[in-house]
Amino acid sequence: MSVRKFLVALSSSTSGEVALHTGLMLAKMWNAHLQVLHIKVDSRDVAPLAGEGLSGAMIEEMMTATERESGSRVRNLQELFAAETQAHGVAVGDALRGRNEPSASFASITGREDEIISFQARLADLTIVPHPQHGEDVASADALHAVLFESGRPVMMAPFAKPETIGKRIAIAWNGTHESASALASIMPFVRQAEAVRVLVSDEYQRRGPTGAEVVDYIAHHGVTADLVNFKSIDRVVAAGLLAAAGDFGADLMSMGAYSTSRLRQLILGGNTTHVLEKATLPVLMNR
Repeated sequence: MSVRKFLVALSSSTSGEVALHTGLMLAKMWNAHLQVLHIKVDSRDVAPLAGEGLSGAMIEEMMTATERESGSRVRNLQELFAAETQAHGVAVGDALRGRNEPSASFASITGREDEIISFQARLADLTIVPHPQHGEDVASADALHAVLFESGRPVMMAPFAKPETIGKRIAIAWNGTHESASALASIMPFVRQAEAVRVLVSDEYQRRGPTGAEVVDYIAHHGVTADLVNFKSIDRVVAAGLLAAAGDFGADLMSMGAYSTSRLRQLILGGNTTHVLEKATLPVLMNR
């Protein structure tokens, strides 16, 4: 198993710098291609949102302002892309794909962000999105959920700050669900190259399914030794205990299943996935 194509979805240079840096690190790690994608808002979509009571001239002015802002964002992202690829020494160009060297490309597409990102993610080994709490917009969370619920592929939430390493020390959050099994399958290429791997379990986190000890045994079949740690919740918050255990291990990458309870329930009552999206500072690979 190998990783050959990464996708990074960017909405602004403010929130996207760390995600782009993370994606380029991964491209270099795997000699893979990084596709950087920006979705521009279609100014024609502004009119239905404007509502009644606005004159044609006012709507036209709003559409013009939207196009102007969109053009500015694209230019900023292109400048960021050029600076980061040069700093990382990664060659730029679609023609470089498939070679045994890291490469990157940039594209800006107009359309519905959630739809385009989920479609593109279906043909990527891993999609990286900015940390939902980094920056001034909510586009990062929207992109993450689009990949999780519509692509059938894994998504990695970028850390809050530029990482020095990724995948040297891997924490695997396990609770026996099919979501955590999907995340385990996606993290396995990284596990094979890691220096240390730890499986994190908790009686409060575990559902019906294989145990953490069985996961350790499964990983051993792939020639990797992992240890097993039973963590405790903090202030009755399981995810807080999970993140603390990953921090104690010095993990620079964590995998977990996402939304094993419904997203709506988590939005209303809170949940492990929601807490991790809000509080995690390390890269987190998620699957459903």
